[in-house]
Amino acid sequence: MLCGVLRHQGTPARVRCGFAAYFSKDRWEDHWVCEYWLPTEGRWCRADSQLDEVLKKRLEIGFDMTDVPPDMFMTAADAWHQCRMKQSDPCAFGQGSAQGLWFVRVNVVRDHYALNASEVSVWDSWRSAIGRHELLTDGDQAATDLIALHPEEAIKSAVAPPWLV
Repeated sequence: MLCGVLRHQGTPARVRCGFAAYFSKDRWEDHWVCEYWLPTEGRWCRADSQLDEVLKKRLEIGFDMTDVPPDMFMTAADAWHQCRMKQSDPCAFGQGSAQGLWFVRVNVVRDHYALNASEVSVWDSWRSAIGRHELLTDGDQAATDLIALHPEEAIKSAVAPPWLV
């Protein structure tokens, strides 16, 4: 909603799919934020309009929700790179019991879609994944490496989670 309002007002804005560190002390939770362009600073600024003052207090959030710091929200591509470089445990990323590198891949694809004007529902069909979908082939990983390298660039072939094809 925030993204649409900002765009309507003429502010460049986009949604981003990734992981937030402020919902849990020990993991990165699946989350979406809105980025808007700050021309005076020449940068994209992340805003989380989902949290009100009550949740901010309960979660002990002390930062400005209209400028979420980089250590509090990680794009899916950044999470993917950290996992692939063995800098982060893939099981530290997820939503509920869904976690791991396969889930980070889901978010890389969803973020890629959003950056290419094909926003998907945050509650899309990844929940249809079963055990075998959680195993990534070398090809899956290589394709995701390419998307994560430049998530804003269109790719030549369609990428879809395996439970949709």
